[in-house]
Amino acid sequence: MASLNVGNLGEYLRDQRRNAQLSLRQLADAAGVSNPYLSQIERGLRKPSAEVLQQVAKALRISAETLYVRAGILDAERDRDEVETRAVILADPTLTERQKQVLLQIYESFRKENGFETKTAENTEAAEDAGDAADAADGAARTAGGGSDAARNDPQSSTG
Repeated sequence: MASLNVGNLGEYLRDQRRNAQLSLRQLADAAGVSNPYLSQIERGLRKPSAEVLQQVAKALRISAETLYVRAGILDAERDRDEVETRAVILADPTLTERQKQVLLQIYESFRKENGFETKTAENTEAAEDAGDAADAADGAARTAGGGSDAARNDPQSSTG
């Protein structure tokens, strides 16, 4: 059995929780995880899934990608561009949570298509599920790319 190597993550989570002035119980409630489970994560006894890390990050109002790197899910150097892109998408206040998730799935499907696989199984599955969405978005972009239909139907775009 491989070593969990999540002590750094646990210490970091504890520091972030204390900085946010939250008790272990308050953070567990806000993140939707059990108090004992969160305690085990903080003590480095459990390695949480990407989904749990995302919930904890949201409750702490920090970047989930930062937690992914600390947990060893993402490689800090190799995946820096991906992490930054994901962080920008997740931080955009003009998008709904659903829109952010769909956009991330499309982004991941394009990365996969271009030969850049993500290490997490959840992201790979999401990317495969997003294949249809990416195809639809690509088709919509091609349709809109001509611009002729949109320009004809938009009175503000006419020259006369």
